[in-house]
Parts: sequence; structure tokens; C-alpha cells
Amino acid sequence: MSRRVFCVHDQTETDGLDFIPWPGELGKQVFAEIGKPAWARWLAHQTMLINENRLSPLDPKHRAFIEGEMRKYLFERQTGTVAGYVPASDA
Repeated sequence: MSRRVFCVHDQTETDGLDFIPWPGELGKQVFAEIGKPAWARWLAHQTMLINENRLSPLDPKHRAFIEGEMRKYLFERQTGTVAGYVPASDA
């Protein structure tokens, strides 16, 4: 039986994460308040940010940027963009 949480991002009750996905207080907050579907969408968005901005998750400055974007995406419902980024069309 999976753990259920009220996902503050999606405003619905859903399956919770299986483990704390990020170190520190932010990771604990994500574990307590974010569901698996919202986390999966964040991971896709994070991948785009890393690739388009040429970030290294090992660089402390880049990790701080990613953490800030994670907080904005999951809890403030703001989506960061990349200058010049054009999503692929489905056509």
C-alpha cells in the first residue's frame, strides 16, 4: 500500500513519494506535500533546465539555482523558462 499525500501543487490527494528526494528541509517538505505525478513533471522540467542552461548538478551554484527553481515550480507554481527555448511541436 502506497503512502497518500495531499499534493499542494496539484491540489489533490495522490500517491506520495517513496523517499525524500532532496537533502535538507526542502526535501522533507517535498516528501510531505508533493505527489508522484507532480514530482515526475518537475523532473522533466528540471532536465530541460539542466540541458538548456548547461548546468552541472555537482556545481554548488547550479544546485542552488535548481533548488530555487524546484521551490518555485512545486510550491509557487511558477515555471522558469530558458531564453530562446522553443518546445518541440507535436505535429
